[in-house]
Amino acid sequence: MAHQNIEVRPVTPTIGAEIHGVDLGQEMGNQTFQEIHDALMTHQVLFFRDQEMDLDQHKTFGQKFGPLAIHPASPGPDGHPEIVVVHADKETNRDAGRIWQSTHWHTDVSCVDEPPMGSVLHLNTIPSVGGDTLFASMSAAYDALSDRMKTYLEGLTATHDGERVWRGRYSNQGIDDTGKTYPKAVHPVVRTHPVTGRKGLFVNGVFTTQINEIPRDESDDILAFLYKHCAKSIFQVRFRWEKNSVAFWDNRCVQHQALWDYFPETRSGYRVTIEVDRPV
Repeated sequence: MAHQNIEVRPVTPTIGAEIHGVDLGQEMGNQTFQEIHDALMTHQVLFFRDQEMDLDQHKTFGQKFGPLAIHPASPGPDGHPEIVVVHADKETNRDAGRIWQSTHWHTDVSCVDEPPMGSVLHLNTIPSVGGDTLFASMSAAYDALSDRMKTYLEGLTATHDGERVWRGRYSNQGIDDTGKTYPKAVHPVVRTHPVTGRKGLFVNGVFTTQINEIPRDESDDILAFLYKHCAKSIFQVRFRWEKNSVAFWDNRCVQHQALWDYFPETRSGYRVTIEVDRPV
């Protein structure tokens, strides 16, 4: 596809593209917005380098694509409830669950009735080496299933639950969630992308607890198969962060996994998530 205002460099044939020729912190015209949108629909995750943005600029860019969501559990910086702080350093304790979610394959906040359309992550502090993020195309994962498995999965729904992920997770930040109810939602196992029309798998090992229309033991085995299938390297792209890099992924058809291989160094930045309609 020809672009007038940006340069698009695909990273793999399946997923991912680097975008050049745009400053995300500056006012964006309709043509540039449309080209970035179209590139996202084609490549599913976009990568930008050398992007200096403050929190307001970060939010302004995200709002071009839709209203910003407020995370059900993670507290944002003062005055910026739409911002999710992404931070790990020498004080981070895996056993405390502070980064458990991000280090497993997942779809952002899939436990709400209307999971985010996309996420925009801007890292301003990175380790000397490591801290890459892997992204996987759930459209490609679905396409690679056998026809018999596609038929089996059609019409099934799955429960996604935030309780096991977030209960007590932010206690170190002074958050007391006693009595708080975390969201739970039911979504189709196979969802159809509202723009591209492509089908994709919509279950993940962090939030999905069971497939509803089959016995629990059968559900456990089918989900285990799907998680293993979705993590195949042929569906993936790996992004090596640099200072002030940005990743923008389509949460409707992409899972991701952040690697925590840089302890005790620091990896830090901010994320916004963009709202969208209920999965179908």
